[in-house]
Amino acid sequence: MAIACMPKQRGITFLGLVFVAIVVAMAGVVLAQVAPTAIEYYAVVKAVQKASAGQTPAEVRDIFTKASDIDNIRSIKADQLDVSKEGDKVVVGFSYEREIHLVGPAFLTLKYKGQSK
Repeated sequence: MAIACMPKQRGITFLGLVFVAIVVAMAGVVLAQVAPTAIEYYAVVKAVQKASAGQTPAEVRDIFTKASDIDNIRSIKADQLDVSKEGDKVVVGFSYEREIHLVGPAFLTLKYKGQSK
């Protein structure tokens, strides 16, 4: 007498599928809110690079203000830039934070920092 082996079932249960879908959806919502801040960060870096061509702090801030108006930068203003001189080169630094409301009292705080090359 031969005993037939039943193959084991493989797959995910419905509750497991619902759990995975909820986790993926929550990660997608957070990513959809973080992506614009990352895009704005790269716009700030580009504006700071342009502004480092200025020779005086007032000129640097003016160039940054014009670039930030074009690129719609709202997280940092020209007066928040750190303008210094290293040798004969103007170095423009910046740092700022963005808060993203997640749910209830929970927030995601993103800290951005950089400087011109």
